[in-house]
Amino acid sequence: MAGTPTRIALAAALAAGVLLGSGADAPAAQAGPLPERMARTGGGSQLITAEAPSTASTHGTVTWWQRRNRRWVKAGSSPARFGAGGLTEGRGRRQGTSTTPTGLYGLPYAFGTAAAPAGTSVAYRRVTARSWWCQDNGSASYNRWVAPLPRDCSARDAERLSAYPTQYARALVIGYNYARPVRGRGAGIFLHVNGRGATAGCVSVPAAAMARILAWVSPSARPHIAIGTAGRGPTAITRY
Repeated sequence: MAGTPTRIALAAALAAGVLLGSGADAPAAQAGPLPERMARTGGGSQLITAEAPSTASTHGTVTWWQRRNRRWVKAGSSPARFGAGGLTEGRGRRQGTSTTPTGLYGLPYAFGTAAAPAGTSVAYRRVTARSWWCQDNGSASYNRWVAPLPRDCSARDAERLSAYPTQYARALVIGYNYARPVRGRGAGIFLHVNGRGATAGCVSVPAAAMARILAWVSPSARPHIAIGTAGRGPTAITRY
């Protein structure tokens, strides 16, 4: 029975409502917390994500996550800054481009010109006037903390950490190009306190957020940081 025009219109409206409702709910149900949409998270129970809208962005968001009862729960979030040159795939990055390398990395230790925040359990090195980060491609200490500066590391190709009391008040070393350094790929990539603007390739957050992260991060949780962009593509954070 075809029914009256009124009944047909009502039935069509109800059907459309059901279909629209299903379509609207499906993406939300599939979305889930960011770490659950990622290819890898490092295998631990703590993860920091640093996500930018695109590779041209110098601003984005840092979020730290805790895995509890097989689910990832947001522990905190903050606005973030990236390199003045935007972001690029870590494996193809070149030194001196002021780009932030995308990828999934460990967090070897922390350091700072200020004391570690209360509750900090990650290894923390206090910066002194003798503390440098060697970025000299010809040095045996390439991409390493050194104190004092070794003879084979030129001061013009190294960063004196005490010269940046604001940015390096507190920082976490990002394990980019760290375990087996590739010369020319870049050195000295950190998660640190904001300066005046974009970074030279690091990720930075406000001082209060950096203190919270250091008090939260735990070596026993095998923490990692994932850096990437929203959406799809070779630098998408979900690829890592």
